[in-house]
Amino acid sequence: MKKLAAVSLLAALFAAPVAALAGQVDASMIPDGTYTVKVETVKDPSHIVVMMQNGVETTLAAKNTTNFLTVKANDTLKISLIKGIVPVFQVQ
Repeated sequence: MKKLAAVSLLAALFAAPVAALAGQVDASMIPDGTYTVKVETVKDPSHIVVMMQNGVETTLAAKNTTNFLTVKANDTLKISLIKGIVPVFQVQ
């Protein structure tokens, strides 16, 4: 019985970090640069939820002069990200 409890405890300890990775990442925590992303959903003309190539899911915001009106779910975008904001993007 003690072995089962120990194994259960170890399994829980290893499962916790994996569960933490399943949530969204704040876009401001992603380093500035150019990325290729896949659009999961378009929330509104200023916000989209994307999956990055490394498996990270995040919500991106458009800069005031940019909008996501031409973007739809499952599009692949090449984006520039500066401090969590997308100033320019290109649908691929």
